[in-house]
Amino acid sequence: MVRASAGEGSSRGLRLLVGAAAAVVALAGVRAVADIAGPAFLALTLTIAVSPLRVWLRRRGARTWVLVVVPLLTILLLLVALLGSLVVSVARLVELLPSYADRYQRLIDSVARQIAHLGITQEQVRTALSKLDPGSLIALLQGFLGGLLSVGSALVLLTLLVFGMSLDATPVHDAIRSLGPPHSDLVGALGDFARGTCRYLIVSSVFGLIVAVLDAVALWIMGVPLPLLWGLLAFITNYIPNIGFVVGLVPPTLLALLDSGPGTAVAVVVVYSVLNFVIQSLIQPKYAGESAGLSTTVTMLSLFVWAYVLGPIGAILAVPLSAFARALLIDSDRRTRWAVPLIAGHPSGRR
Repeated sequence: MVRASAGEGSSRGLRLLVGAAAAVVALAGVRAVADIAGPAFLALTLTIAVSPLRVWLRRRGARTWVLVVVPLLTILLLLVALLGSLVVSVARLVELLPSYADRYQRLIDSVARQIAHLGITQEQVRTALSKLDPGSLIALLQGFLGGLLSVGSALVLLTLLVFGMSLDATPVHDAIRSLGPPHSDLVGALGDFARGTCRYLIVSSVFGLIVAVLDAVALWIMGVPLPLLWGLLAFITNYIPNIGFVVGLVPPTLLALLDSGPGTAVAVVVVYSVLNFVIQSLIQPKYAGESAGLSTTVTMLSLFVWAYVLGPIGAILAVPLSAFARALLIDSDRRTRWAVPLIAGHPSGRR
């Protein structure tokens, strides 16, 4: 009896070890084709995001070409508007930064004098802050701007993928629902993933837009340059779990410090923190709930893993990617559902 139990435990441990090794190999393979895998999953995520529009059109008897064209145009218009706004705003920032070179120099000298009593020399301060020099930032932003302007091939690939998925969305949905009882677990898992991901994306987009507008208005009132750019950054970083708020806060705070001084910089931090706490920490969770089915720890680990595998797009899509992995590897198999509460951080494992 004891031997049987030990053997069973050893077998389970071995299966877990083999599964972990297979996951590492799979992630390495995805990282090797990140230029394709990233846009592919982004296209899938966007297709899922507009699925309520497709369902609404279908219920009203829309023709097949309408079910393809309307969601496709919705996605493309949103992408073009977002990308165009980023290009214009970043180009404006590149033009603006050189005017802050003298202020930056005075700020460095002031900081050096303030901390001189700690035994830190001005040269050490300059070395530590050299990466924040406006010249270095201009070169970085010019490279980023060049990258935005050269995404034509990636945008073409994304458009083709979204077009193909829009064509297949309705037939694939009907085919999945027609699968027999032997595949009911997989059908249920994919359905839960699609509904949870759609709800997560819609809620995140709505509240991200609210936060972005309020941030941009607050920055405009405080006189911080380029409020539109920082509003767009706040909207995009809203999809990055846990650390997105900090990523969206740092650039406008630094620019406010150079443009108007410490008082305005502190005001930016306070406004961002209050808006983030009230909207994203108190209000948004009541609507989003546990739609992704991931605990806080798993979400944080997902951010690091997918950012490493797919780069920035992996950080933005970390939650949908991990929810998809949960659906395929855990929810679709009754033998692995024991891990659902561990992944979800909830006894019931609900999404």
